[in-house]
Amino acid sequence: LLSVLCLGDCQLQTPCRIQKCTTDFVSLTSHLNSALEGFDLEFCKALRAYSACTYRNSKVCRGNLVYHSAVLGISDLMSQRNCSKDGPTSSTNPEVTHDPCNYSGHTEAREHQGGEKAHPTTYLFCGLFGDPHLRTFKDHFQTCKVEGAWPLIDNNYLSVQVTNVPVVPGSSATATNKITIIFKSYQDCTDQKVYQAVTDDLPAAFVDGTTSGGDGNAKSLRIVEKVSGKYVEMHAKYIGTTVYIRQLGHYLTLAIRMPQELVMAYEESQDLQLCVNGCPSTERIDDSGHLPLPVMGQLLPPGGAAHPWSVYTLETATTKCHEKILVKDIYFYSCVFDLLTTGDANFTAAAHSALQDVEALHPRKEHWHIFPSNGGDGVGKGSKFFVGLGLVCLILVVFL
Repeated sequence: LLSVLCLGDCQLQTPCRIQKCTTDFVSLTSHLNSALEGFDLEFCKALRAYSACTYRNSKVCRGNLVYHSAVLGISDLMSQRNCSKDGPTSSTNPEVTHDPCNYSGHTEAREHQGGEKAHPTTYLFCGLFGDPHLRTFKDHFQTCKVEGAWPLIDNNYLSVQVTNVPVVPGSSATATNKITIIFKSYQDCTDQKVYQAVTDDLPAAFVDGTTSGGDGNAKSLRIVEKVSGKYVEMHAKYIGTTVYIRQLGHYLTLAIRMPQELVMAYEESQDLQLCVNGCPSTERIDDSGHLPLPVMGQLLPPGGAAHPWSVYTLETATTKCHEKILVKDIYFYSCVFDLLTTGDANFTAAAHSALQDVEALHPRKEHWHIFPSNGGDGVGKGSKFFVGLGLVCLILVVFL
């Protein structure tokens, strides 16, 4: 019915201000949620203000079809909502309120209060998968050892810790078999919630047995099971954060999207965060940067297997990865590396899913793919990984 009020000829005569009355009503009601308590009270107050505005314009708008449509529409709405004609009215310059447990509304609230258009929220992405390959919030791509428990994120709102174990004997490569996430208590939006996943146990609930945080129907934190025992999502609306966790084969992968201002909200003592600052140099497998990518093909002849546990040669690993990942970006070469290291075809699915998670969560499409680069900085910071891949293959050939 409200849409009818704005249909028709809105090019009104200057003395008639019915369009202003309608605009004020929309402004007063656009933020209201009919599912929340108090909706009828606020809606009736806005309707009475709308009615008073039309009354003030009754003489100058006489004969105007939009005006008469508005008057009839107000009457119908007041009847539907059981609104009394007498009672308090909303201010035509309302102080817009927003749900404090909905991060996406924070920018709008600041914009309204400051009178100036706020900058759009900047979101960042971090992912971990495979042997393990880390994509930091700065879009740096690294391959690391990081055996044991390591913090990916540790700020004032969220902590994420992963535990990595060796994949095959004699190799420095590891993979993730445990993920622990702590959503820290925040105002009245949620109590502290802890989630823990381990290999072959990917629950659809927090450790306390609940599946959500926050009161009422609008849950500010919730878990959604996408594939039973294999894929869950966590949506923390109050901090604008989304987390994906998957199990592929025997190991886990993680992807997260979080607002930049919250990512950076941590103390100096919390600086060991792999998603923020990357792996320590002593833990990097790809720590060189001097050998060009083509040397990898020379180190591993097309018919030569990289590892006694691997059934793949460079040629067959490349073919296998190309079945899932058509673009030869860093995810493709991560897949090749993992197959040559482990011989486990599940790592192909892990790399493919990791790229899908990037496409779902990374805010900038032009940064989804990271390609090898011979120089320079920016999104193409994949060269160190490819050099490291060549070095690892050389080590495998020499020592195995």
